[in-house]
Amino acid sequence: MRKYALLCLLVPVFSQAQESHRLHLTLFGGVTNYQGELQGRTFTFNQSNLGIGAGLKYDLTPHFAIRTGIQYGTIGASDRDNNDAKLRPRNLSFESRILEGNLLLEYTLFNMEEKRISPYVFGGIAVYHFNPYAFDTLGNKVFLKPLSTEGQGLTAYPDRKQYKLTQFAIPFGGGIKFRISDNVILGYEIGLRKTFTDYLDDVSTRYVDNGELLRERGLKAVEMSYRGGELKDGNPTYPAADELRGNSKTKDWYYFQGLTLTIGIGGTGNGGGGWGGGRGKTGCPRNVY
Repeated sequence: MRKYALLCLLVPVFSQAQESHRLHLTLFGGVTNYQGELQGRTFTFNQSNLGIGAGLKYDLTPHFAIRTGIQYGTIGASDRDNNDAKLRPRNLSFESRILEGNLLLEYTLFNMEEKRISPYVFGGIAVYHFNPYAFDTLGNKVFLKPLSTEGQGLTAYPDRKQYKLTQFAIPFGGGIKFRISDNVILGYEIGLRKTFTDYLDDVSTRYVDNGELLRERGLKAVEMSYRGGELKDGNPTYPAADELRGNSKTKDWYYFQGLTLTIGIGGTGNGGGGWGGGRGKTGCPRNVY
């Protein structure tokens, strides 16, 4: 009996090495959006775009895990859909691809070896690349940063520096996940990204003198920095220098939300962490005395 009990104690140790799905493949599919000068809503599906992602997750304990991955999506907005009616006459718009790499720590409230459903939260650090662009009246794609639409890099505005297209962000969020098999967990999550730039949409502060902008960046820069004249009955007069164009006091945000799929890899056992708690896969009694 003692030999049988000892065997039952040792089998889970060896089987965990073989079956522990501590390593997982993660897949994401959903939508991407942003909050900034052209999209004032804190959180909305309005003007959202497709977002996808993939990565790896490693379970440290039944509750804590490390995640790393790549996510890709498009953000964009137009003043025509701006919830602030006072901003619609400027008629600005933008789009930008977002490519992000992240490293996250995830906390799951319940042990997924014992529960089928659990809420979870996560946070960490990310590096992302963006490059805002818009389409001119002929439908041509025009990247906005080289135009210095708010005087970035112009000799007449030495205090306005060019923004970097690759930057750090702080990702955080949460969701809920549901075990659909021993090896697969389905979830729904919302992940916010706090950025340190106000130029995801190329709009941040005040208009510059259109003569200076024309001289150093050309006519296209003037055309793309104020587009009120393109509207029916719109005002074609370029705003005076130093008139407000954006709100530099707040930084832009972007976020992903959608479905996640977590698939255990590297073994044939359970898919929620491989801790063996509560599943009894060895067939041994839980209490041997």
